[in-house]
Amino acid sequence: MASIPHSQVGFFRSSASDLFGSSSDGVSGIPLKTLGRARFSQERRGFTVTAKLRKVKKHDYPWPRDPDLNVKGGPLIHLSPFKPLKEKPKPVTLDFEKPLVEIEKKILDVRKMAEKTGLDFTNQIISLEKKYQEARKDLYTHLAPIQRLSVARHPNRPTFLDHVFSITEKFVELHGDRAGYDDPAIVTGIGTIDGRSYMFMGHQKGRNTKENIQRNFGMPTPHGYRKAMRMMYYADHHGFPIVTFIDTPGAFADLRCEELGQGEAIANNLRTMFGLKVPVISIVIGEGGSGGALAIGCANKLLMLENAVFFVASPEACAAILYKSAKEAPKAAKLLKITAPELCKLRIADGIIPEPLGGAHQDPAWTSQQIKFAINKTMDELTKMDTEMLLKHRMRKFRKIGKVKEGVPIDPIKKVNMKKKELIDLRPINLELEAEIEKLKKQILKAKESSTTPSEVALTQMIEKLEKEVDHEYAEAAKTMGLNDKLKKLREEFSIASEDEPTDPVLIDKIEKLKNEFNQGLSAAPNYGRLKYKLDLLKEFSKTKSLSNAAPLKQEVNKKFQEVMDRPDIKEKIEVLKALVQNSGASSFGDLDQELKDRVVEMKQGIEMEMINALKSIGLDAEVVKSNTKAFSEKTPLSLVRSKVDNLNGEINKKIEDIVNSSDLKNMIESLKLELAKAAKTPNPESKSKIESLEQQIKQKLSKALSSPELKRKHESLKAEISEVVESPAGSPENLKQDRLKHQESRVEINVGTNSSFA
Repeated sequence: MASIPHSQVGFFRSSASDLFGSSSDGVSGIPLKTLGRARFSQERRGFTVTAKLRKVKKHDYPWPRDPDLNVKGGPLIHLSPFKPLKEKPKPVTLDFEKPLVEIEKKILDVRKMAEKTGLDFTNQIISLEKKYQEARKDLYTHLAPIQRLSVARHPNRPTFLDHVFSITEKFVELHGDRAGYDDPAIVTGIGTIDGRSYMFMGHQKGRNTKENIQRNFGMPTPHGYRKAMRMMYYADHHGFPIVTFIDTPGAFADLRCEELGQGEAIANNLRTMFGLKVPVISIVIGEGGSGGALAIGCANKLLMLENAVFFVASPEACAAILYKSAKEAPKAAKLLKITAPELCKLRIADGIIPEPLGGAHQDPAWTSQQIKFAINKTMDELTKMDTEMLLKHRMRKFRKIGKVKEGVPIDPIKKVNMKKKELIDLRPINLELEAEIEKLKKQILKAKESSTTPSEVALTQMIEKLEKEVDHEYAEAAKTMGLNDKLKKLREEFSIASEDEPTDPVLIDKIEKLKNEFNQGLSAAPNYGRLKYKLDLLKEFSKTKSLSNAAPLKQEVNKKFQEVMDRPDIKEKIEVLKALVQNSGASSFGDLDQELKDRVVEMKQGIEMEMINALKSIGLDAEVVKSNTKAFSEKTPLSLVRSKVDNLNGEINKKIEDIVNSSDLKNMIESLKLELAKAAKTPNPESKSKIESLEQQIKQKLSKALSSPELKRKHESLKAEISEVVESPAGSPENLKQDRLKHQESRVEINVGTNSSFA
């Protein structure tokens, strides 16, 4: 985020509380304490007019001093304005800043020595100061999360009211939740920045021990959140944009607060903020803890100071829960990702407001001006949106937090810290079923070794059980994927459909869509491992059963085939045919003469018919299934000639392509296109003659290229081959057709029931 220049005038190293007594009438930067003792005088024509500020008695309020026993001194003690501290806060050194303190001490010692001895130590002092600045810069640009937490909790860090009085021209504090109490931990009020009115609200911590006790260390009670909600409704009604400042360790969680409805008050605030029709900006100026921070943090934009932190639980609490020791807080702080840069990466925070080197307490006024600049810039952006867009913007900001994209590879750095995926239990849930499966597997193995068949009854029973288990697993998978309602609805629609009429295409489409959706999400189902395991078992046992049923049938078929082949008349015919084939001297079926081919085919058909009759005698249906496949050696001369024709066509096409791609012909074609376009718009005899001339030139170019001697020779040779094939008796279309029909391969297919077949 852009920053404004560091101003040294007026605000240098001064908090808002020190400048609260400033006036626009020329009196600037004068503390209230000094102002109270001052006399204003003016001499005019020999006499003096003098006015002295004097103390007045406090107004006595009609209600009792202590209506609430939890607040010492009563609620009216907090109605006094925010006053400057009587004493300046003492400097506090954090643990990680101790190396810088040592360098500061060395610089002071060298200066004292120079004063005492009168010697010149300028070079040494400059060197030490340079070293100090480098060390300071290096330290604060590489702070660990736990160190940033220490800076956010710094006792001298400027509070909400310090910032508000610095950035506003006017500010009026509004008190009370209209239910009997004014929580001092949350301050609300209306103020103006550059002429624009805002509703400000935020957590207010104390600047010393006394104030911290009065403000309850910035931890609100239910009254504070109800006061904030009342002001939100007020701002929404009057159209004031809302700016909230977050700086709390969390909501106050004592018994009294729980009895008064702490959780309900926070929940109401969350709901209310999402319905506000005015722009809302939240700024984390210190630490934002848990629901206590979120109760005024549901904004369109969440901004954070550079050293601010935002967390769901403090690192100390997290370490105590996870590691059973608060000493592990640095480790927990790193894992929680509580700093502004990390939260911006996660898109929880929307921007970072810079701080001076060393933290906001080093220059509170400059930090306040950075906040003012950020508010103006962000509010300019939000005020351009209409109400509907503003509400959607706020909703989408929180909806996109924590979004997970499925199917995207996990970043290897993130994957290291992720919990390892638990192994899926692939065993069936039913232990009795598992024992039965093992027993049946042993029976099958024993049957294979002894060449016997396993028990068919046991196999059938196991298949039935596995089918039930698989159906159950499918139902569980559908339930986890949330498809039960769709499945139930489809079943009802299918049951209503009439059996006589064809199924509605819309219903078929719905079934297909549901099937695809189920198949796509099945692998992600928790019980997918068990389902796959049981499906594999079911396939294995079904295959075993089919093989065990097929073995006796196969033996019987083979026996019948052997009986047919052993018949004396068939044996005699086969021997005669073998002798004729050997005497012919042919090396393949294609070389045989036509008469012998016919006899071979006739013999084959006779054996097939005998085999069909034999199979029918044992109750099997059989039929001859013809195949259109042909061996390479049986290719006809015409098919060989066809391949040569294809090759010649390929050469001619390539030649044409080369000619078309040449520059001369391309230019001619482009010219022809232009002339055609002109003729379409304004036809005239001149354009027609040009078109005819160009067409004639293109044709001549093509014919000249295609009339090459090589192509002519190939064409003449191919014509001669085609004429020879057509003139030969074997090459006539009728003979080729008969030959193809006669010499088709065939096989006998035996259908057993609906699921088995043997060839």
